[in-house]
Amino acid sequence: MTGTVYKSTGSFYTVKTDDNEFFECRIKGKFRMKGIKSTNPIAVGDVVDFELDETTDETVGQIHNIHPRKNYIVRKSVNLSKQTHIIASNIDVVFLLITINNPPTTTSFIDRFLVTAEAYGIEAVLIFNKIDTHDEAMIDEQLYLQYVYSQIGYKCLKISSTEKKGLDQLKEMMIGKTSMFSGHSGVGKSTLVNALEPNLNLKTKHISEQSKQGQHTTTFAEMYDLSFDAKIIDTPGIKGFGIVDMESAEISDYFPEFFKLKEQCKFNNCLHKDEPHCAVKDALENNKIAWSRYNSYLKILEGDDEHYRQDVYNDDRIASDETRK
Repeated sequence: MTGTVYKSTGSFYTVKTDDNEFFECRIKGKFRMKGIKSTNPIAVGDVVDFELDETTDETVGQIHNIHPRKNYIVRKSVNLSKQTHIIASNIDVVFLLITINNPPTTTSFIDRFLVTAEAYGIEAVLIFNKIDTHDEAMIDEQLYLQYVYSQIGYKCLKISSTEKKGLDQLKEMMIGKTSMFSGHSGVGKSTLVNALEPNLNLKTKHISEQSKQGQHTTTFAEMYDLSFDAKIIDTPGIKGFGIVDMESAEISDYFPEFFKLKEQCKFNNCLHKDEPHCAVKDALENNKIAWSRYNSYLKILEGDDEHYRQDVYNDDRIASDETRK
């Protein structure tokens, strides 16, 4: 039997067949050890082959094959630095939810996520969420960030789940596609899914006033079929985003505004760091490239993975003067 993984708990996988039947499945032992360095060898969105084990009272499937993935979103595992974590696979478009101050989303986090999406050929859209909570300074911040990323070519949406603003435009972008919502804990992923499809009634929690951070409500990635011919993968909130398997020479290719200037650099192997006659650095000095983007690039280039710590928010606030340099 063949089906798509709709939920992954690490030990059990919920698989939906083309006949719209759901089966609980496990991985065969030998298959689990097949040279897979990921903490989750099977991810939500994977198409798998499985066979039913009818020797027990409960019908449990045994997954024995994963079909080739067209793409996936991957990051370094939080606790196991040498392993990776596949967030989801076979995605048509990924929506990164950004909040200005409840909780704050850093440009470093945004850029790392976008670099990964670019590397795996996944369309990325930025959603500026909770716009109903913005004061004047937050509106200014949101508009600045929207300007920076829209100039690069990224689509940007402004959303308020509670006031139902921007939902129709979002739905239009999701029809006929498998989408993924991602972002920090507390940015409103589950609330937004509920606004799009109220009957799902996903659990939500409030932001901690003391830490300004969200509390995990989504424990495992899970896919849902929506009533308007769309599929959505809701994912657990993530603090940091460690870049996986990228050579220094290719990193700038995943910054679209850098890639456009690459051929104008004097050296064809220019890293846009210390080399003379660098078109990227010239554009930076002439304010044609955002300093926040260049700073993110340098951090990735130097292997300075974003730490999974609370103080990441204080080290690289989106409203910093350097961002606006």
